[in-house]
Amino acid sequence: MKYLLDTHTLLWWWSDDPRLSLAAREAIGNEDNLVLVSAASAWEIATKHRIGKLPGAEGLLVRFHDLVLADGFEHLPMSHLHALRAGTSAAAHRDPFDRMLAAQAQLEGAVLVSADAALRAFPVTLLW
Repeated sequence: MKYLLDTHTLLWWWSDDPRLSLAAREAIGNEDNLVLVSAASAWEIATKHRIGKLPGAEGLLVRFHDLVLADGFEHLPMSHLHALRAGTSAAAHRDPFDRMLAAQAQLEGAVLVSADAALRAFPVTLLW
């Protein structure tokens, strides 16, 4: 299976946060699964750190690439096709990071791993 991690899912995985569901934890930890981490998550973490919503994230920003690879995950770049899908989606959802992640999940055929019920507005399969 192919999974794309929402940003909070990635952060909760890295911090072993108890809010990470058992189903998400099992899917992410299963070495037979392909786990993708979007460039949108790097952008979101950097943005939220800059505006003060993620204090203490300096280490994550500096080591982002290495942390992703250390867990056996794959980086998913943002393409113009992802951007066009995110920008043209009719879903009534304003968060640009969520729009990008939903578009990527759609186009890449990945299950989006997220606790965010608002993502149900998009035609994606969610796991939580």
